[in-house]
Amino acid sequence: MHSGLEDPTLERHFKGHRDTVTSIDFNANMKQLATGSMDSCVMIWNLKPQMRAYRFVGHKDAILSVQFSPSGHLVASASRDKTVRLWVPSVKGESTVLKAHTGTIRSVQFSSDGQSLVTASDDKTIKVWTVHRQKFLFSLSQHINWVRCAKFSPDGRLIVSASDDKTIKIWDKATRECIHSFYEHGGFVNYVDFHPNGTCIAAAGTDNTVKLWDIRMNKLLQHYRVHSAVVNCLSFHPNGNYLITASNDSTLKILDLLEGKLLYTLHGHQGPATCVVFSSAGDFFASGGSDEQVMVWKTNFDAEDYGEMLKNQSRPMTVNCMLKNSDGPSRLPENTSKSHAVEKLLETNFSDTGSTNLNQQKSHSSNILASDAKPVLPLDQFHLQEGNIIPSTLANTLEHIVGQLDVLTQTVTILEQRLTLTEDKLRECLDNQQKS
Repeated sequence: MHSGLEDPTLERHFKGHRDTVTSIDFNANMKQLATGSMDSCVMIWNLKPQMRAYRFVGHKDAILSVQFSPSGHLVASASRDKTVRLWVPSVKGESTVLKAHTGTIRSVQFSSDGQSLVTASDDKTIKVWTVHRQKFLFSLSQHINWVRCAKFSPDGRLIVSASDDKTIKIWDKATRECIHSFYEHGGFVNYVDFHPNGTCIAAAGTDNTVKLWDIRMNKLLQHYRVHSAVVNCLSFHPNGNYLITASNDSTLKILDLLEGKLLYTLHGHQGPATCVVFSSAGDFFASGGSDEQVMVWKTNFDAEDYGEMLKNQSRPMTVNCMLKNSDGPSRLPENTSKSHAVEKLLETNFSDTGSTNLNQQKSHSSNILASDAKPVLPLDQFHLQEGNIIPSTLANTLEHIVGQLDVLTQTVTILEQRLTLTEDKLRECLDNQQKS
């Protein structure tokens, strides 16, 4: 058994872009990494050693977002040239162009089934497209300023969008209606995404904060103040227990959502860290920055025996991966006394204060949460119902029962429809008999 958490390690770094790296994504097969840049190029990096990268040229202006399709057979890119391109990630680099927006496109994402695309633009709209026919389907247009980001929920039924009008909106894809708006007073939201379980969203803000909102109860769950500059991007670990963020303060930070605290501060980029993403299995993550560098990291800390490790090592780590001494600041949550304890259930404020050395952290294993402080409750282990806490086992049982009831309701509805059809046919037969 390890004496502490296994630190993330920098596995590889790539250099090839000629300007800031703006977006990054892994192919699900873990053989390729796609990046977009202000240099107007898409790069496909082959993760196998000694295989050369592909540079795709076609956009006429900066690329602000890239993503692989779930199958890995396509890469979508969004650009300031007001177009989306769909590329085949092979040596030929063939692409098709999607046009409908009238302003810079800041975000593009595939639905989890790979059938749809959602884009966000400076023309104040979110647009949904069909991938197969490569056609525009419809617009969502209630924002009154640039839309920076739009994402599908894991089940594809909802869309979340973040705008410079200081709102985050949740949309129903089927009805095309906005079903809720979260209002941000501190600043704009640069990036937003759904938790893997679809019940909450995380937002990266220009006010240096990261916030998690419950979209069932429309309530703030967690509020992290761990960066000292604008937060540009974030990515949930596939197991939903961790969140990684990238900031203009040049760091990546890994947050433990179950404990509600900062785990690691990673110093790798020289200048702003602009984008970050976990791989589909969560065993790797990749980052890009204004230093034109692309970095691939091994996660390590998400091992199965993480619970045991946590007992022995609870301090957040600072990991400096530019072959220097690890003397960067490591930040401790502010709320470590009763007077700063969490005031409301699942509403937390964590700030960056204090500084320690990595070597000191390794030799000391004191818990950063004082015994009299209230740690945030795990997102998945408790469900809220009118202020009461319901254990996850009971909640899961109730969800199963509700699911079964839904199935029964659907079955009854189908049977009623069939009965109605049968009655109609009988009436027709009787009418025909009477006429004859």
